Amino acid sequence: MVEIFSLVFIILGLVLFEIITSIDNAVINADVLTTMSQRARRWFLTWGILSSVFVVRFVLPWAIVWAAIPSLGPIGALTATFSSDPKVIEALEMSAPPLLMTGGVFLVFLFLHWVFLEPKNYGLRGERHIEKHGVWFFAVVSILLALIVWFAINKNPIMAFGAVVGSTAFFIVHGFKENAAKHEQELMGKAGMSDWSKILYLEVIDATFSIDGVIGAFAFTLAVPLILIGNGVGAIAVRQITISNIERVKRYKYLKNGAMYSIFILGWVMVANAFGVHIPEWLSPIATFAIIGWFFWKSKRELSKAGLKVGKV
Repeated sequence: MVEIFSLVFIILGLVLFEIITSIDNAVINADVLTTMSQRARRWFLTWGILSSVFVVRFVLPWAIVWAAIPSLGPIGALTATFSSDPKVIEALEMSAPPLLMTGGVFLVFLFLHWVFLEPKNYGLRGERHIEKHGVWFFAVVSILLALIVWFAINKNPIMAFGAVVGSTAFFIVHGFKENAAKHEQELMGKAGMSDWSKILYLEVIDATFSIDGVIGAFAFTLAVPLILIGNGVGAIAVRQITISNIERVKRYKYLKNGAMYSIFILGWVMVANAFGVHIPEWLSPIATFAIIGWFFWKSKRELSKAGLKVGKV
């Protein structure tokens, strides 16, 4: 009974994390969809989900585990964490630290880029001050990477390499996102672009934005089937938000803050796990629910105040 509750709790945490980290993606989708015909919108929201949700969010975590532990093979990579085979367990234990280090560094860098360089609604004291000193982002991540590699290389050279891979992955994915944002502006102002071209663009965007959620999922569990379920349900929910409630969601202006602070915590959970620090499985879901819940409440309170002011006027 306790095990079933734990599995459900992890899946719910994964669903919430996927939804919140995909809000930016949903906003871009909604903006581009307004320029498309009804038929093209319906096709993208119905059939497009097969590639953006079931292919990317299902294949990517499985591929990551398979790449980290090639000896397991494709089926073994999918079922590894549910296997009782001692060889499989040993292979997973040996490969988990580099995998967790890669994901942890990626997520920590993602947070630092947001807090130093990205425009935001200031949800906590200090965010405005940090953004004013955004030029320090590159110094901070460089020093942090050097320190992590220094401590990791004595413990496990492959784990140290994992940290470098995580930082490399961050800058590659960030480059894709920057390019996507630039092309979105061009797309919105460009007449005569076909609906099929826009659909293809949205599919590429979905794939790029899904990487954050997939990597963060490993802070919750290494069980690929659980990640598939949590990410899949979350991605379908985001599709529904895109269709019906995106403008309402955008009014909760601190949700992005909640997503980024939970990413920061999950990143350090993965780094700590890689170094052998025991972190209870329930910590990641609870931290996600608590942080996002607090920023949701903060957003709702702000909306209530704004409503009262409008009423007074």
